[in-house]
Amino acid sequence: MGELILIRHGETAWTLTGQHTSHTDLPLTEHGEAQARAVAPLLAGHRIGLTLVSPAARARHTAELAGLTAPLVRPDLSEWDYGGYEGVTTPEIQRDRPDWNLWTDGVADGPAAHPGESAEQVGERADRVLAEAVAAMGSGGDVALVAHSHFLRVLTARYLGLPASAGALFLLGTGAVSRLGTEHGRPVITAWNTTLPQGVPASVG
Repeated sequence: MGELILIRHGETAWTLTGQHTSHTDLPLTEHGEAQARAVAPLLAGHRIGLTLVSPAARARHTAELAGLTAPLVRPDLSEWDYGGYEGVTTPEIQRDRPDWNLWTDGVADGPAAHPGESAEQVGERADRVLAEAVAAMGSGGDVALVAHSHFLRVLTARYLGLPASAGALFLLGTGAVSRLGTEHGRPVITAWNTTLPQGVPASVG
């Protein structure tokens, strides 16, 4: 059986400032493009039979620069809908809600087009992605998922059989590659938050 290869998109202006980024379609920075190109060596030796990508430009451009061919866009791979917290940093939110935590407290209501999501709602999307990806892995090839920090953290939790909120345990940096596989038939993390070069800072979005 193959592995799930999780790729977080490269740096954007808002990952630098720490602003929550879901539907705001920001491009990669110059450094973000370099991070995306640095993903390619981490994929060497993997037989990737299927690539699924978020519809966001930052994710699609990352897939392209990483050398992934014929990616299929899946809206379910979109980042957590932050609702009223789109573009807002955690310190800004905590001025009014000092103990606020995305994973346990959720987001403020947003406009009709982007009302916000709970961790459980993101988990439902992750479960649908996993159903498609795991079915494809059964043929022996790897499946690459190119998406976003919080979404991929939720997906990892669900793959391991944990509640969506357990994604809080998995820090994930921009341009990072992680792998999920099995040991003795049970789901495991086989590599996590790997980058070239090392030391890329993690941030939201």
